[in-house]
Amino acid sequence: MSNLIELLQRQDLVWQGTGLAERQQQGALTTTGFAELDKHLQGGFPAVGVVDLHTDLGIGELRLLLPSLMRQSGLTAVISPPARLNADALQRTGMDTSKLLEITPECPQEALWAAEQCLKSGACNSVLLWHGALQVHQVKRLQLAAQTGEACLYLLRHAHHAQGTLPVSLSLGLSPHARGLNVTVKKRKGGWAQAQFALDLSSRWPELTEHFHTQSKEMPQAARQYRTGR
Repeated sequence: MSNLIELLQRQDLVWQGTGLAERQQQGALTTTGFAELDKHLQGGFPAVGVVDLHTDLGIGELRLLLPSLMRQSGLTAVISPPARLNADALQRTGMDTSKLLEITPECPQEALWAAEQCLKSGACNSVLLWHGALQVHQVKRLQLAAQTGEACLYLLRHAHHAQGTLPVSLSLGLSPHARGLNVTVKKRKGGWAQAQFALDLSSRWPELTEHFHTQSKEMPQAARQYRTGR
Protein backbone atom coordinates (compact mmCIF):
# COMPACT_ATOMS: atom_id res chain seq x y z
CA MET A 1 0.00 0.00 0.00
CA SER A 2 2.79 2.45 0.90
CA ASN A 3 4.47 1.83 -2.48
CA LEU A 4 1.19 2.60 -4.27
CA ILE A 5 0.74 5.86 -2.35
CA GLU A 6 4.32 6.91 -3.12
CA LEU A 7 3.73 6.18 -6.82
CA LEU A 8 0.55 8.28 -6.86
CA GLN A 9 2.30 11.13 -5.04
CA ARG A 10 5.11 11.15 -7.61
CA GLN A 11 2.46 11.44 -10.33
CA ASP A 12 0.79 14.36 -8.48
CA LEU A 13 -2.42 12.35 -8.15
CA VAL A 14 -2.63 12.52 -4.33
CA TRP A 15 -1.33 14.92 -1.71
CA GLN A 16 -0.83 14.71 2.01
CA GLY A 17 -2.86 17.08 4.16
CA THR A 18 -0.70 19.64 5.93
CA GLY A 19 -0.92 22.62 8.23
CA LEU A 20 -1.57 26.17 7.04
CA ALA A 21 2.08 27.29 7.36
CA GLU A 22 3.32 24.43 5.19
CA ARG A 23 0.55 25.05 2.63
CA GLN A 24 1.59 28.69 2.36
CA GLN A 25 5.16 27.59 1.72
CA GLN A 26 3.92 25.34 -1.12
CA GLY A 27 2.51 28.32 -3.03
CA ALA A 28 1.05 31.78 -2.67
CA LEU A 29 -2.69 32.24 -2.35
CA THR A 30 -4.82 35.10 -3.64
CA THR A 31 -8.07 36.17 -2.01
CA THR A 32 -11.27 35.12 -3.75
CA GLY A 33 -12.96 38.33 -2.65
CA PHE A 34 -15.42 36.34 -0.50
CA ALA A 35 -14.50 35.98 3.16
CA GLU A 36 -16.51 32.76 3.57
CA LEU A 37 -14.84 31.11 0.59
CA ASP A 38 -11.38 32.28 1.70
CA LYS A 39 -12.05 30.66 5.09
CA HIS A 40 -12.93 27.30 3.53
CA LEU A 41 -9.92 27.47 1.21
CA GLN A 42 -7.72 28.69 4.09
CA GLY A 43 -6.48 31.71 2.18
CA GLY A 44 -8.04 31.77 -1.27
CA PHE A 45 -7.31 30.60 -4.80
CA PRO A 46 -3.78 29.47 -5.71
CA ALA A 47 -1.89 32.29 -7.42
CA VAL A 48 -0.15 29.69 -9.59
CA GLY A 49 -1.61 26.37 -10.75
CA VAL A 50 -4.81 24.87 -12.12
CA VAL A 51 -8.26 25.29 -10.56
CA ASP A 52 -10.88 22.82 -11.82
CA LEU A 53 -14.47 24.11 -11.57
CA HIS A 54 -17.25 21.55 -12.12
CA THR A 55 -20.27 23.66 -12.98
CA ASP A 56 -23.35 24.09 -15.12
CA LEU A 57 -23.41 27.16 -17.34
CA GLY A 58 -24.89 30.43 -16.17
CA ILE A 59 -25.32 29.66 -12.47
CA GLY A 60 -22.89 32.33 -11.24
CA GLU A 61 -19.55 30.68 -11.98
CA LEU A 62 -18.10 33.88 -13.46
CA ARG A 63 -19.39 35.98 -10.56
CA LEU A 64 -17.40 33.66 -8.30
CA LEU A 65 -14.18 34.54 -10.14
CA LEU A 66 -14.71 38.24 -10.88
CA PRO A 67 -13.58 39.74 -7.54
CA SER A 68 -10.26 37.89 -7.76
CA LEU A 69 -9.76 38.73 -11.45
CA MET A 70 -10.47 42.41 -10.84
CA ARG A 71 -7.58 42.62 -8.38
CA GLN A 72 -5.01 41.46 -10.92
CA SER A 73 -2.64 43.76 -12.77
CA GLY A 74 -2.01 41.54 -15.81
CA LEU A 75 -4.20 40.16 -18.56
CA THR A 76 -6.97 37.59 -18.18
CA ALA A 77 -7.32 35.33 -21.22
CA VAL A 78 -10.81 33.93 -21.81
CA ILE A 79 -10.68 30.88 -24.10
CA SER A 80 -13.64 29.12 -25.76
CA PRO A 81 -16.38 30.80 -23.70
CA PRO A 82 -19.87 29.37 -24.38
CA ALA A 83 -21.07 32.87 -25.40
CA ARG A 84 -19.50 36.20 -26.26
CA LEU A 85 -18.53 38.31 -23.26
CA ASN A 86 -20.82 41.24 -22.48
CA ALA A 87 -18.37 44.12 -22.12
CA ASP A 88 -20.99 46.58 -20.83
CA ALA A 89 -22.12 44.22 -18.08
CA LEU A 90 -18.52 43.52 -17.05
CA GLN A 91 -17.68 47.22 -16.95
CA ARG A 92 -20.67 47.85 -14.67
CA THR A 93 -19.16 45.41 -12.17
CA GLY A 94 -15.94 47.44 -12.17
CA MET A 95 -13.97 45.10 -14.43
CA ASP A 96 -11.33 46.73 -16.64
CA THR A 97 -12.24 45.11 -19.95
CA SER A 98 -9.01 46.34 -21.57
CA LYS A 99 -7.31 43.58 -19.56
CA LEU A 100 -9.52 40.85 -21.05
CA LEU A 101 -8.34 38.82 -24.03
CA GLU A 102 -11.08 36.69 -25.62
CA ILE A 103 -9.88 33.78 -27.77
CA THR A 104 -12.19 31.51 -29.78
CA PRO A 105 -10.20 28.56 -31.20
CA GLU A 106 -11.75 26.28 -33.80
CA CYS A 107 -11.28 23.02 -31.90
CA PRO A 108 -10.49 21.71 -28.38
CA GLN A 109 -6.85 20.96 -29.25
CA GLU A 110 -6.30 24.53 -30.40
CA ALA A 111 -7.93 25.73 -27.17
CA LEU A 112 -5.45 23.71 -25.10
CA TRP A 113 -2.55 25.07 -27.15
CA ALA A 114 -3.79 28.64 -26.70
CA ALA A 115 -4.19 28.14 -22.95
CA GLU A 116 -0.66 26.77 -22.66
CA GLN A 117 0.82 29.69 -24.59
CA CYS A 118 -1.08 32.27 -22.54
CA LEU A 119 -0.10 30.65 -19.25
CA LYS A 120 3.61 30.56 -19.93
CA SER A 121 3.74 33.95 -21.66
CA GLY A 122 4.15 35.90 -18.43
CA ALA A 123 1.59 38.45 -19.67
CA CYS A 124 -1.48 36.73 -18.21
CA ASN A 125 -2.22 36.48 -14.50
CA SER A 126 -5.17 34.19 -15.21
CA VAL A 127 -6.60 32.06 -17.99
CA LEU A 128 -10.23 30.91 -18.12
CA LEU A 129 -10.75 27.84 -20.28
CA TRP A 130 -14.06 26.12 -21.06
CA HIS A 131 -13.30 22.52 -21.96
CA GLY A 132 -14.58 18.97 -21.78
CA ALA A 133 -12.80 15.81 -20.69
CA LEU A 134 -9.04 16.08 -20.10
CA GLN A 135 -6.24 13.56 -19.74
CA VAL A 136 -3.68 13.57 -16.93
CA HIS A 137 -0.79 14.38 -19.28
CA GLN A 138 -2.70 17.37 -20.69
CA VAL A 139 -3.30 18.83 -17.23
CA LYS A 140 0.34 18.28 -16.31
CA ARG A 141 1.40 20.34 -19.34
CA LEU A 142 -0.97 23.11 -18.26
CA GLN A 143 0.35 22.97 -14.69
CA LEU A 144 3.91 23.30 -15.97
CA ALA A 145 2.93 26.22 -18.21
CA ALA A 146 1.23 27.92 -15.25
CA GLN A 147 4.36 27.53 -13.14
CA THR A 148 6.54 28.85 -15.96
CA GLY A 149 4.46 32.01 -16.40
CA GLU A 150 3.42 32.29 -12.73
CA ALA A 151 -0.25 32.26 -13.68
CA CYS A 152 -3.44 30.42 -12.73
CA LEU A 153 -5.69 28.44 -15.07
CA TYR A 154 -9.39 28.16 -14.24
CA LEU A 155 -10.91 25.15 -16.00
CA LEU A 156 -14.69 25.41 -16.35
CA ARG A 157 -16.17 22.00 -17.10
CA HIS A 158 -19.57 20.37 -16.81
CA ALA A 159 -19.78 17.81 -14.02
CA HIS A 160 -20.18 14.89 -16.45
CA HIS A 161 -16.71 15.71 -17.85
CA ALA A 162 -15.19 15.62 -14.37
CA GLN A 163 -14.83 11.87 -13.94
CA GLY A 164 -11.56 10.61 -12.46
CA THR A 165 -8.80 12.42 -10.60
CA LEU A 166 -6.63 15.04 -12.25
CA PRO A 167 -3.43 16.62 -10.88
CA VAL A 168 -4.95 20.06 -10.25
CA SER A 169 -4.20 22.51 -7.44
CA LEU A 170 -7.85 22.90 -6.46
CA SER A 171 -11.12 21.27 -7.52
CA LEU A 172 -14.51 22.83 -6.71
CA GLY A 173 -18.02 21.60 -7.44
CA LEU A 174 -20.61 24.36 -8.00
CA SER A 175 -24.40 24.18 -8.04
CA PRO A 176 -27.09 26.88 -7.83
CA HIS A 177 -28.42 28.22 -4.53
CA ALA A 178 -31.24 30.71 -3.91
CA ARG A 179 -28.76 33.33 -2.67
CA GLY A 180 -25.74 32.36 -4.75
CA LEU A 181 -23.88 29.06 -5.07
CA ASN A 182 -23.42 25.78 -3.31
CA VAL A 183 -19.69 25.03 -3.21
CA THR A 184 -17.99 21.69 -2.56
CA VAL A 185 -14.22 21.55 -2.10
CA LYS A 186 -13.51 18.26 -3.85
CA LYS A 187 -9.72 18.43 -3.80
CA ARG A 188 -7.18 20.89 -2.44
CA LYS A 189 -3.43 20.57 -2.74
CA GLY A 190 -1.91 20.40 0.71
CA GLY A 191 -5.32 20.13 2.38
CA TRP A 192 -8.50 18.13 2.69
CA ALA A 193 -11.74 17.93 0.77
CA GLN A 194 -14.74 19.59 2.42
CA ALA A 195 -18.49 19.10 2.45
CA GLN A 196 -20.82 21.38 0.54
CA PHE A 197 -21.53 24.86 1.91
CA ALA A 198 -23.62 27.79 0.68
CA LEU A 199 -21.83 30.91 -0.58
CA ASP A 200 -24.02 34.02 -0.40
CA LEU A 201 -23.54 36.29 -3.44
CA SER A 202 -26.65 38.39 -2.83
CA SER A 203 -24.80 41.32 -1.24
CA ARG A 204 -22.83 41.88 -4.47
CA TRP A 205 -25.46 40.88 -7.06
CA PRO A 206 -28.88 40.92 -5.35
CA GLU A 207 -30.75 41.20 -8.66
CA LEU A 208 -29.25 37.91 -9.87
CA THR A 209 -30.45 35.77 -6.97
CA GLU A 210 -33.68 33.80 -6.66
CA HIS A 211 -34.39 35.51 -3.33
CA PHE A 212 -34.48 38.94 -5.03
CA HIS A 213 -36.91 37.79 -7.73
CA THR A 214 -39.16 36.14 -5.15
CA GLN A 215 -39.34 39.41 -3.22
CA SER A 216 -39.98 41.38 -6.42
CA LYS A 217 -42.99 39.19 -7.23
CA GLU A 218 -44.36 39.53 -3.70
CA MET A 219 -44.02 43.33 -3.47
CA PRO A 220 -46.88 44.26 -5.86
CA GLN A 221 -49.27 41.98 -3.96
CA ALA A 222 -48.13 43.46 -0.64
CA ALA A 223 -48.64 46.98 -2.02
CA ARG A 224 -52.18 46.13 -3.15
CA GLN A 225 -53.00 44.75 0.28
CA TYR A 226 -51.68 47.94 1.89
CA ARG A 227 -53.79 50.19 -0.35
CA THR A 228 -56.99 48.18 0.17
CA GLY A 229 -56.35 47.57 3.85
CA ARG A 230 -56.58 43.82 3.42
